[in-house]
Amino acid sequence: MRVSDLRPATGAKHRRKRVGRGMGSGHGKTSTRGMKGQKARDTVRPGFEGGQTPLYRRLRKRRGMGKSARNLGMFRRRYAEVNVGRLQECCEPEAEVTPEGLLEKRVIRELWDGLRVLGDGELSKALTVKAHHFSAAARAKIEAAGGTAEVI
Repeated sequence: MRVSDLRPATGAKHRRKRVGRGMGSGHGKTSTRGMKGQKARDTVRPGFEGGQTPLYRRLRKRRGMGKSARNLGMFRRRYAEVNVGRLQECCEPEAEVTPEGLLEKRVIRELWDGLRVLGDGELSKALTVKAHHFSAAARAKIEAAGGTAEVI
């Protein structure tokens, strides 16, 4: 067998429909467009609904629906959240906890607009935690363990 012997499977290739080439072709006169009407005369643009108010005009305009703002509102901030119980598991005593350090340890997956520390769980280690926001419970637990909570 040679490359020149290769052929497509029987029935795999179809001839192109050549419209408007005379009555003998079977696709003459109206060129498969039927009789009169909009689709016979010109193309119908995408989204056209026959004169009915189209979908893109029926729906209200929404701004700020990009990747990071999806379903959150345009100007709302999105924080990476971590609980003090998780800091108890992943950090050594007397350690300095920063958002970048938590990213490296894969405690948080993405930083978004900052780090928010929440108060779920228990903390017995004295840690220096630097974050963009602390809940009141988280701040109280960190300071009760002998650590400090610093707002960046």
